[in-house]
Amino acid sequence: MVDPGILFPKRIKIIAAVIGVVLWAASLAALCYYVIYGQEFSQSVLFVMFETNTNEASEYLSQYFSLKIVLIALAYTAVAVLLWTRLRPVYIPKPWRYVVSFALLYGLILHPIAMNTFIKNKPFEKTLDNLASRMEPAAPWQFLTGYYQYRQQLNSLTKLLNENNALPPLANFKDESGNEPRTLVLVIGESTQRGRMSLYGYPRETAPELDALHKTDPNLTVFNNVVTSRPYTIEILQQALTFANEKNPDLYLTQPSLMNMMKQAGYKTFWITNQQTMTARNTMLTVFSRQTDKQYYMNQQRTQSAREYDTNVLKPFQDVLNDPAPKKLIIVHLLGTHIKYKYRYPENQGKFDGNTDHVPPGLSAEELESYNDYDNANLYNDHVVASLIKDFKAADPNGFLVYFSDHGEEVYDTPPHKTQGRNEDNPTRHMYTIPFLLWTSEKMASDSSP
Repeated sequence: MVDPGILFPKRIKIIAAVIGVVLWAASLAALCYYVIYGQEFSQSVLFVMFETNTNEASEYLSQYFSLKIVLIALAYTAVAVLLWTRLRPVYIPKPWRYVVSFALLYGLILHPIAMNTFIKNKPFEKTLDNLASRMEPAAPWQFLTGYYQYRQQLNSLTKLLNENNALPPLANFKDESGNEPRTLVLVIGESTQRGRMSLYGYPRETAPELDALHKTDPNLTVFNNVVTSRPYTIEILQQALTFANEKNPDLYLTQPSLMNMMKQAGYKTFWITNQQTMTARNTMLTVFSRQTDKQYYMNQQRTQSAREYDTNVLKPFQDVLNDPAPKKLIIVHLLGTHIKYKYRYPENQGKFDGNTDHVPPGLSAEELESYNDYDNANLYNDHVVASLIKDFKAADPNGFLVYFSDHGEEVYDTPPHKTQGRNEDNPTRHMYTIPFLLWTSEKMASDSSP
């Protein structure tokens, strides 16, 4: 940002005070948020803030307001005031102060715009988005760009929700069980291919808790031949949660969703997610979540490459199980084993770090690290999914829990062992083969028996 103090050196203290107060307020809020949560401020935080009512805000402040926060704020403010008192004007001759100011403006703002727009021929809108993303981590742009992105996504979200609300209910659709209490759970994983789970025969022990459940609990059924239709989250959930399919991919816009139908059948619906909330890519996920009665957004990170563990969902899941509603549908959306894999589990839980057992030949050191990170992520995902099943079982429900991953992931599994990720133009089996588990309660099993 061009420093007005160069143009008006005699008013440097006043200018610095005005700008300083704005920067102080924005950066202090971001600092306190980081102290509490250990993560950066983002547009997802704004979404949750604007969705919070007065009572929730009051409870939040009483929960996190502490002496530590006060001391940090006072120390931060004291340093800012000290720097302001030591500020001295810099006098540059009049003709040159304008040159220096323009040079700063050009170097920081105009040059990137000119290079991307006129030299690289990128669309002007994309150029501005790139510039905003570079400035976003700094105060006050953190708030300004966050709010701008929030408004953009909110407009898209509102439009899609209004279209969904206008859909007519299904004719002659009802729950044949009547008002009998039932709890149905759908757990959606992320980027987890079944070929890297010991539950499906992988030689490394990447699913010990699910292995144990499968051996001891006859109510857990493991399906061995399930494939996903697309290797991308949004596209597959548009099909998994609605009547859309490969031949009719846009039916999610004109037909009721699973959430709509369950509400029509008298179920109270819940959505618990550890995925990011308000991002350009995840707007459709937020639309689906807002079709439920109650949402729990557990991940407010600015980027996907951040440590936000799926154990976040366990506490709200237990809370929802205790909800007095007789008929409940609970959807839990995990980060699972999403790239970058090492961020999906705590740093001290890298069981397979440096391990070369059962590794494909010819991997570089970097590829071996990713291979092992993926197995570590699977091991942590095993704990989360098994915990959800155990917690559900402990609630003694009349219902079932289904778990599947949205899609798989290729992590150097297919010869020549050089592909990582997902690509429909260069598909491999591991991008599509997914785990699919069903746990059925004794009550549900007895009700369903002839």
